[in-house]
Amino acid sequence: MANSTTSASANRPEGAERLSEERREAMRGEPPFVEAPTDDTRLVRALKEAGVTAGLVAVLTLFFFFFRTDIAVGGLNLTVDPKSWIIAVGIAFAGRFLLTYFVFAGERPTIGGWKKVAAASARWPIGKVLGITLLLIALTLPFLLMTLLPGQDRYLLDLSILILTYVMLGWGLNIVVGLAGLLDLGYVAFYAVGAYSFALLATNFDLGFWICLPMAGLFAALWGVMLGFPVLRLRGDYLAIVTLAFGEIIRVVLLNWYDFTGGPNGILGIPKPTLFGLEFSRGEGSFSDFFGLEYSSIQRFVFLYYIILALALLTNFVTMRMRKLPVGRAWEALREDEIACRSLGINTVNVKLTAFATGAMFGGFAGSFFATRQGFISPESFTFIESAIILAIVVLGGLGSQLGVVIASVVMIGGIELLRNLTGLQAIFGAGFDPTQYRMLIFGLAMVLIMVWKPRGLVSTRTPSAIYKEKKTIGADLVAQGEGH
Repeated sequence: MANSTTSASANRPEGAERLSEERREAMRGEPPFVEAPTDDTRLVRALKEAGVTAGLVAVLTLFFFFFRTDIAVGGLNLTVDPKSWIIAVGIAFAGRFLLTYFVFAGERPTIGGWKKVAAASARWPIGKVLGITLLLIALTLPFLLMTLLPGQDRYLLDLSILILTYVMLGWGLNIVVGLAGLLDLGYVAFYAVGAYSFALLATNFDLGFWICLPMAGLFAALWGVMLGFPVLRLRGDYLAIVTLAFGEIIRVVLLNWYDFTGGPNGILGIPKPTLFGLEFSRGEGSFSDFFGLEYSSIQRFVFLYYIILALALLTNFVTMRMRKLPVGRAWEALREDEIACRSLGINTVNVKLTAFATGAMFGGFAGSFFATRQGFISPESFTFIESAIILAIVVLGGLGSQLGVVIASVVMIGGIELLRNLTGLQAIFGAGFDPTQYRMLIFGLAMVLIMVWKPRGLVSTRTPSAIYKEKKTIGADLVAQGEGH
């Protein structure tokens, strides 16, 4: 009788639904009489996670802090420094404990509050305000440094020039990776082509900076087209491998073609830029003599700063304008889905070639500026690590974000230089602690923390190039990751 009742109830929708739920419960592998495991308290969870973190840090930093090798007569001298190792492990334990106890495991997690703040701030044009503020600071930076920091103005101005160079390189690579979705690991090749094109034209044909600059960009764009043709059918990881090989081929050619490029000795005597023929040097006919100013070596740095600032702003202007053109929308369509892009009748061959050529041209401009700023170039300046740094700037700032590239360049390039002067860490790790030896380790850990905190980049929102009826902000989870598929 009970079996007939069960079968009858199973024929009804309610009985079938209940039977399905019972089967799902049985498939979970836990009998219905087993109680759910109790959750750890807030303190226990924080201690557990802090202990695991401290253990990982202890293993990873064993050969960085605990053991130390110094050059001695006849070999290496191995010394042990347990104090620094224990302090590093203690800092990791305390930091993870505080984060878990107050942020992740709190009654009201702080993360939810930050999301509400971010949602509320999304209504305000923070990006525009921050962009205008950074532009005003950039335009007046030399005068601010000479007024506020007269003793360090030359060093800080030279560092600002280096940061702007990487900003320009990041914006150029952002066209290829962030907008078109083509993962390029050999962008330093275009940087090298621009630098060597400028150096060879200036030294062999006695041409000035303003004539060689556009020619170097055109040569780099030509090499971008030459790279684009063989890789038209490649996407994702395969494209990355080919571009990496292209960058190494360029470096090896520059290193071995001794008669043309100077080989490992490089090219010396690259002329400096002039302002309408006025050189920034001492003597008659110079910039200071023409305007009746007292000569100062910082005048040349100020001039170089405004040159790279103008080139960077040109790169940003062209990129933003091209994003609103049909070719820019085609880049973004190619990034999202190449198959759908073809089905709409878009010529993906031309779209890829324009992306490679445009990004390579700006890389060539930056390379020519690098050559005239240094006065000397060699293949050692164009290794794979440069491509990795530029790509890290684009990814860390947020794919397709112009403002994110600026922030990431300041954080990465300025952060590496800032870590040289962290003598305050000696009060924690001892007088024998040298921050310059650990600056790359500290910088790498900071990058890991930033990417864990913001996996989509520092600027993770996107503004659509084409607007239909209403302008809306696109979430970062709806944007492809630049893999070309």
